[in-house]
Amino acid sequence: MGILEKIAEIEKEISRTQKNKATEYHLGLLKAKLAKYRSQLLEPSKSAGGKGEGFDVMKSGDARVALVGFPSVGKSTFLSLMTSTASEAASYEFTTLTCIPGVIEYKGANIQLLDLPGIIEGAAQGKGRGRQVIAVARTADVVIMMLDATKGDVQRELLEKELESVGIRLNRTKPNIYFKPKKGGGLSYNSTVPLTHCSEKLVQLILHEYKIFNAEVLFREDSTPDEFIDVIVGNRVYMPCLYVYNKVDQISIEEVDRLARRPHSVVISCGMKLNLEYLLERLWEYLALICLYTKKRGERPDFNDAIIMRRGASVEHVCHRIHRTLASQFKYALVWGTSTKYSPQRVGLTHVMEHEDVIQIVKK
Repeated sequence: MGILEKIAEIEKEISRTQKNKATEYHLGLLKAKLAKYRSQLLEPSKSAGGKGEGFDVMKSGDARVALVGFPSVGKSTFLSLMTSTASEAASYEFTTLTCIPGVIEYKGANIQLLDLPGIIEGAAQGKGRGRQVIAVARTADVVIMMLDATKGDVQRELLEKELESVGIRLNRTKPNIYFKPKKGGGLSYNSTVPLTHCSEKLVQLILHEYKIFNAEVLFREDSTPDEFIDVIVGNRVYMPCLYVYNKVDQISIEEVDRLARRPHSVVISCGMKLNLEYLLERLWEYLALICLYTKKRGERPDFNDAIIMRRGASVEHVCHRIHRTLASQFKYALVWGTSTKYSPQRVGLTHVMEHEDVIQIVKK
């Protein structure tokens, strides 16, 4: 029996199993087996040929955004509108067959936008080059899930399921569980909160499924067996996702209002160029980027050439971005902006910068 058949069988058994206390352990075990088979499925086979043409796109710019969605939802039209790259757009499905990169220039940042071929149901199992598409999506900082507003919520549910099955967790944080395999000593199990989903017995059974018999486990939150399995497997990607509903000009205003009020959702129309500016604002928020400006002693700040950093970047990160030896020669920095109590404030390497701060670095 192949891996795909095993996965299908386990999924059927999970849907058959009623959730009560007696079958909770059985469900946990089934989920562990399912996660194991799925990770085997994602590992490239030794006999696989060369890489798919156009999929190995080099990472460039300040951030990378993957555009995923079903065929004919308007991904290529969106890429052509947002960037200077022309991606072939037509009214038939599978117009785009390779990964097409473009660059959005916004607030001084270069954001790489990847137009990926349309995902179809069963993509995680490799249908329609789906595995290659999803592998590229894993390298992005943010996923834009392009959906057809006229199709309701069917597309969203199917795409979430496909991405979930290959270890992409959308708009979720990493489970707060400490896990460390050991050489001996059995299982050390503790929790700092009352647990309603996992028990010591279930944790032990799941670990045995992965041939782990000695480990330290500490739950710092009430996690589910699925989240615990994610921690054991360790190759899960947690990333923000924007659900973008296109073609809103073809649905009623009540439906547009309903979709726009959903969390992490934006409604647009590529055909009529509606709401695209707001989408860029939301994307900037989700990418957590900030612009910083530098200033030389006795001169005005250089507002034409911004340094793009991630939110939470410290003065040390800025030094490394300017030149790798600058941090070792650093004496202090003067900072103007919202991160300071007064302007200019003299700060050290650990000071955290904020959007549109101005920095002057003084060397030893």
